[in-house]
Amino acid sequence: MRENTSLYKEYWEQRYRQNQTQWDAGQITPPLKAYVDQLTQKSIRILVPGGGNGHEAEYLHQNGFSNVYLLDFAAEPLRQFQERVPGFPAQHLLHQDFFELTEQPFDLVLEQTFFCALPREMRPSYARQMFQLLKPGGKLVGLLFSEEFEQEGPPFGGSPFEYQAYFEPYFQFRTFELCTNSHPRRQGRELFMVLERRERPQFIA
Repeated sequence: MRENTSLYKEYWEQRYRQNQTQWDAGQITPPLKAYVDQLTQKSIRILVPGGGNGHEAEYLHQNGFSNVYLLDFAAEPLRQFQERVPGFPAQHLLHQDFFELTEQPFDLVLEQTFFCALPREMRPSYARQMFQLLKPGGKLVGLLFSEEFEQEGPPFGGSPFEYQAYFEPYFQFRTFELCTNSHPRRQGRELFMVLERRERPQFIA
């Protein structure tokens, strides 16, 4: 268990209880919607980690994806999600720490505002855990901020070169470029990524 987990968890619980969720777009964002809309296999195992209000999971569920899991270590957003989407399988709502998840491997993980909520020192662990959670050939798809922020986060920004250093040992980069169809509030500030899990990690000696 990482230090200060309970304090960190309480921080997010408070924000959801007080509706301080300025990052929330209110619906699935255009880049992830466009990606999901071209998927044809509705039975693939999909994880939405740090999913908060779960707009991605809701959209997937409404469009016939039957094996979607929504994870958050704050209970409040999961409770709100269950009230809003009562047909979503309760056993697919995972109230736990992403870094302690040991589910069967997933085919796809969707990243939306989870990575940027993590302090920089946790990013190598994020990349390693994504590798562990995905099947070989599975994909990590989502959005990362393409800039640094003047104020201390969350959210925490970064640069493409920094992100590449975290992910390259574990993933092949299929798409990694400035996003052209971002939500209006994030236009010109996001990278869209499609990363494919390697068979095994590759480290430079």
